[in-house]
Amino acid sequence: MINPVIYREFIGILRTRKALAMLIVMSIAFSLIVLLRWPTDGHVDLSGMRSQQVFRIFSYTLLAGVLFVIPAFPAVSFIQEKNNGTLALLLNSPLTSSSIMAGKLIGSFLFALLLLLTSLPAAAACYAMGGIDLHSQLGLLYLVLLICIVQYTTLALLISTFVQSSDAAVRVTYAAVFAFGILATGPYYLLQGQAGSLPLLAWWLRAGSPLTVIMDLVGHGDVGSLALLTEDSTLAEYLLLSAVSSIAFVTLTASRLSHRLFDRALSKGTVTDDRQVLARGFRRLFFLVDPQRRKAGIPFYANPVMVKEFRTRKFGRIHWLLRLVAGCAVLSLLLTFAATTGVVDWGVKTIGGFMVLLQIVLVVLITPSLASGLISAERESGGWELLRMTPMSPFKMLRGKLLSVIWTVGLILLATVPGYVVMIYIQPAMWLQVYMVMICLVLAAVYTVCVSAAVGSLFKRTATATTTCYIVLIVLFLGPLLIWMGRDAPFSHDAVEAALSINPTGAALSIIEAPGFEIYELAPGAWWISGIISLTALVCLGCQVWRISRPI
Repeated sequence: MINPVIYREFIGILRTRKALAMLIVMSIAFSLIVLLRWPTDGHVDLSGMRSQQVFRIFSYTLLAGVLFVIPAFPAVSFIQEKNNGTLALLLNSPLTSSSIMAGKLIGSFLFALLLLLTSLPAAAACYAMGGIDLHSQLGLLYLVLLICIVQYTTLALLISTFVQSSDAAVRVTYAAVFAFGILATGPYYLLQGQAGSLPLLAWWLRAGSPLTVIMDLVGHGDVGSLALLTEDSTLAEYLLLSAVSSIAFVTLTASRLSHRLFDRALSKGTVTDDRQVLARGFRRLFFLVDPQRRKAGIPFYANPVMVKEFRTRKFGRIHWLLRLVAGCAVLSLLLTFAATTGVVDWGVKTIGGFMVLLQIVLVVLITPSLASGLISAERESGGWELLRMTPMSPFKMLRGKLLSVIWTVGLILLATVPGYVVMIYIQPAMWLQVYMVMICLVLAAVYTVCVSAAVGSLFKRTATATTTCYIVLIVLFLGPLLIWMGRDAPFSHDAVEAALSINPTGAALSIIEAPGFEIYELAPGAWWISGIISLTALVCLGCQVWRISRPI
């Protein structure tokens, strides 16, 4: 007998408009990658160079789709069941927790498999161009991706049992996928070639990332490695770590599927002002922002909607953001210290490129979770109707909401400023480059805020708005970098320069003269394009707010 949860999960995903849009977009993207380099003059490339170039871009695009598109559905699986009241019915049914978990996993896996099937025509065309081995390249690529799907689907399902809202599930899942799939490769490049337990741990972290295996598969395994080192493939280690982690995620998720999910103990809390004098003095000495201190009233000059956003949202609270900024500042100083003391032989410009990417990653990961739900969360909870009853105009409400995100993202921009100060101290001639890079980072922050807020305002569900915002921003920021990886093969210099001009990231990397970006002239053209896109998104957001604020 077929598990009914499988049918319900798989068909439920297929009935959503988001799933249809993903299938269409992925099919078009994979087809365009091959068509860009398909021979039109009747000549065959016997060396296989053209097909290898297409295979690299195809592999990275497919991996990006697996990492950032597929986990969005299992991430909200259990929390949506809980919020809709159907999880209790499932737990009271004759199905065991293992059967429920297996049904959710297989249903999500079938949809992921359907997404992979959309890439088969492009893979067949790539193979027909010649120079690609069917088993050691194409077959191994799909094997790694299937294992990656299982690993991150089980991770997303586990996260869905811990969070309390759909948008939090999407946010935490994307952060976890990015940390395990991409950021895990970073420590190895800093510690490679050294002895001790930390370099060994960094090597295993790198081996657990599917990005490492794909880079070895397409011939980029030596990127970032020291010249004297000969690195072997980490395929066996990745298969082992993926299998162990997937089994652990499945076991832990199945063990949590009980009525204890509904028993959430809440702390009664303690206000700092109600503590003893010594306790109050201690907390005010060691806490820059005390989350338990009684808040003052709203001053007359402050936008009440902005204050309301700061005091009610669960994510982005000021004390956690300050800790994040402090951690990133320490990391940027460590990167600069590593470059100047010879720990890694990269140079100041390469370290500057890493700091730019670090700051862009922080902005892209955090901003959608803050800005995507500015309007959709109010519409979903019914708070928008209450805001409409107030004497405030719609644009004053919008201004307050945008300011709450802008102040938060502004703190994130301060994360790597200490590292840039050290760079200017080491090389005073770089002050103009650093100044222009800071302009790019400010534009990137404005860009992400405007696009996220505009896209999120189009939806009534916060989870759908957050997921869509993440996908849109990943396409806008990661897509040009994928095209840059195919520079001169298959994409021309002008095509790469046009793609990098879509957002300020490429301009910042070219200004800092990061390796591979120094040949492109992107500023101030990229600034104008980013400004136009931001202004267009802001106008669309204003029109949407005006439309939903009109009397019904």
